[in-house]
This record gives sequence, structure tokens and C-alpha cells, in this order.
Amino acid sequence: MTDPITGLVLTGGGARAGYQVGVLKGIAQIRRDAGIVSGNPFPVIAGTSAGAINAAALATRADDFDRAIADLVEVWANLRVGQIYRADLPGIIRTGARWLGMLMFGWLIPALQGRRPQSLLDNSPLQSSLREWVDPTRIHELMQQGCLRALAVTASSYGSGLHVTFYEAVDDIQPWTRSQRFAVRDAIAPQHLLASSAIPFVFPAVPLRIEGRIEYFGDGSMRQSAPISPAIHLGAERILVVGGGRIKEPAGPRAGCSEYPNLAQVAGHALSNIFLDSLTADAERLQRINTTLGLLPVDALGRTTLRPIEVLMISPSERLDDLAGKHIDSLPFAVRSLLRAVGVSGRGESARGAALVSYLLFESAYTRELIDLGCSDTLARRDEVLRFFNWGDPSQQGEASRLQVDSRFKAWTTPDFSDTTKRGQSPQGGVRWKSVVDSQQSSNEKRFDC
Repeated sequence: MTDPITGLVLTGGGARAGYQVGVLKGIAQIRRDAGIVSGNPFPVIAGTSAGAINAAALATRADDFDRAIADLVEVWANLRVGQIYRADLPGIIRTGARWLGMLMFGWLIPALQGRRPQSLLDNSPLQSSLREWVDPTRIHELMQQGCLRALAVTASSYGSGLHVTFYEAVDDIQPWTRSQRFAVRDAIAPQHLLASSAIPFVFPAVPLRIEGRIEYFGDGSMRQSAPISPAIHLGAERILVVGGGRIKEPAGPRAGCSEYPNLAQVAGHALSNIFLDSLTADAERLQRINTTLGLLPVDALGRTTLRPIEVLMISPSERLDDLAGKHIDSLPFAVRSLLRAVGVSGRGESARGAALVSYLLFESAYTRELIDLGCSDTLARRDEVLRFFNWGDPSQQGEASRLQVDSRFKAWTTPDFSDTTKRGQSPQGGVRWKSVVDSQQSSNEKRFDC
């Protein structure tokens, strides 16, 4: 009996996508511990926003999954803001300061109206980075070699208001149309990735040719009502979904603030709505469909095109806003100044506007923590992962293999649960995670070091 076709869904979230890399690092470790050293565990890959970039990078290296993850870890563990958007003072003045000035004085000074800035930040450096990370020709070649079945990225049209999935596939999969969304078969190129990751207001819209005309597109998380859907349409029969925000808040006092929200807080709240909220609703809808199908008799199942889809969703066990708040000072001076102008202030859990920062903080101090957290969350659910992939008997996995992380993945910590309050620094400056009780796990489980 052949294994079901496994899909991978990587959601949006700007710099939060570093968490996805940590999850994939943990998956790769569990896979090797189970004795599986070849093949691509995700023949169908779908991504949105920064998740689309990670998805295309994986697809570029679909013939060597371990190397693909090692390369992603290397990139994200050493990431700098300047690889994604201009963070120098002239660049910030040319876009961000002009944008804010236009908001305040554009109505008063008519001469400014002809010089409207397109976005808060200039992401032209990302174009150069994508040429290093993604190779469209190689993606097509690996599909022909059987290493990959399909790749999909999504973007939102500012002109039509519709949500569009661009996909490339080996099989003759016909484009689909649903309410407020449809699919287009096309060779995935860097322009599609720039469009999918164009955070509204923050990065400029990107022109794409569709149905014989040019339309401008923005971040694929906008108006995305069914983020898991593309992987299903492309043939996935079970799907690993990596979220970008904590799904369940722990018991205890509810966090809140009695001060009037500033622009940064409102912007962060709006981005969280765009990037995080639809995933949970889509997963719950899929679960209800699975439950309904389980109640149908065999003859009724044969008359429907619906089929049960197993989903494993891994999402952060900690608030990424709080992690970002700890590292605001790692942003370049010009970026910090711009963010202060819209209301970002403070540090850590008391920082205001940390949610907005969490999407823009493409700095290694933050992304390394995201990688560690993603890996730790995944290893804490090792038995679920093994069952999901049918990778042998979980009871045969020894404690040593449970906690070891291959040095090939640039691990900067050594597993150590002897002191639950100890923190250290890696040779590369990464944060070493202490053992704590995972808020999404039982009280007897510990966080796993990565």
C-alpha cells in the first residue's frame, strides 16, 4: 500500500516565517531518526506571503530534503533586514518618511500629490535575494524528474479584489474557481513571490500578467478564506500546516492595555487579522467535513467528490509578539526611527506595537529564536509527527535520538535538561532555550532544545 500524497502548507507572516524553518528542521530530524534518508516528504507544496518564498526555496531543492532544510536554516539564522528591504537612512527617507509626510501634509501641499510614494518600505533588495534562493528552471526540472508534484503560491489582486492561486504541476490539474478565488496555471517565478509577499502598505504592489492583461497584486494572505485549499486541489491527501501565531492562549489573566491604541498597534492588529485568523477557521471547516464523511455509508461516499484529508497543524507555543519585543533594538537605527514615528516603543512584553515589529524584524537575533521555537514545538510532538507520516513505531525512538539535533543543521545548542533555569549563548550568538512547560502540551512535557 502506497503512502498518501503529503502536502505542505506554509502560511504568511513576514519575518514570522522563520518559525516555519524551525518546524521543518524538527521534521527533518525526526525523519532521520526514523531511518528515512531519501525522498521528498512533501511532493505538494503551497505557500503564501513569506511562506511562498520558503515553499519555492524548498521546491528548488526538492531532490535533497535534508540539504534544502539545512540551506533554509542557514539563510534564516543569518538573515539581515537589508536582504529584504532598504534599511539605510536615504532609503527610509525616500519611502517611509515621504509616505508619512504625505499622510500628514499631502492634502495641504498640492505639489506633493504628484509624488505619491508606493509603500512604507522599499523591498528591492528582496529581488536580489530571491535570485539566490529560488531557481524557477530547476523547479520545473525537478518536477519532470519526479521529485515534486506541484507548487502553488497565492496573491491578492488589488484590481479585481479576488484571491488568486498560481500553480505549477506535473499532472494535468485543471484550474479551479470558487467564491472570490480562482487558480491560474503558470510557471512560478520571482515576480509571483514578490507579489505574494507584498505586505499591504508596507511593500509595493507587484504587476503580474493574468488572462492577457496586467493586474497589480499584493500579499496572498489578504482575503484568503481557504489557505489549505490549494494543496487539496493539487492532490494532497494529508497535509502538514505550519501556522504563524499561537492558536490557543494559556489559562490565566488575559493580556490587555488600557491606553488608547497608537498607529503601530492598530497596524499590527490588522496584519494579525490578515495573516493568522483564516487558518484556524479553514482547519476547523476541514475537520467538520472529515467528521461528516465519517458518518456516511460506503455507497454514499462513492457518490461524492469529497474525501477525508488528514491535517497536522503546528503553530507557535509562545506569543511571537513578545519575542519580537525583546529584539526591537536589533533593527537598524533608521528602521527603529521610522517605527517610533508610528508608535513603536518599549521592549519585551511591555513593548507597544510589537505585533507590527514581529512581521518586519528580519534580523538573526529574532529569527534564530523563531527557528529554535519551531524546532522545539515540533520535537515536543514527535509521536504525532511519526504517526502522521507513518514513520515507524514511536515507542522505538530512544531518548537520545529524541533530543539530538544533527550538526548539519547549524544547531547552536546542546540538549540539556539538568538545569531548567539555565540560559546560554551559542558560538554564533543564538539564544539557547531553557526547558519550560509548553503551554500547548501537558504539564508533564518539557520543551525540547534545538
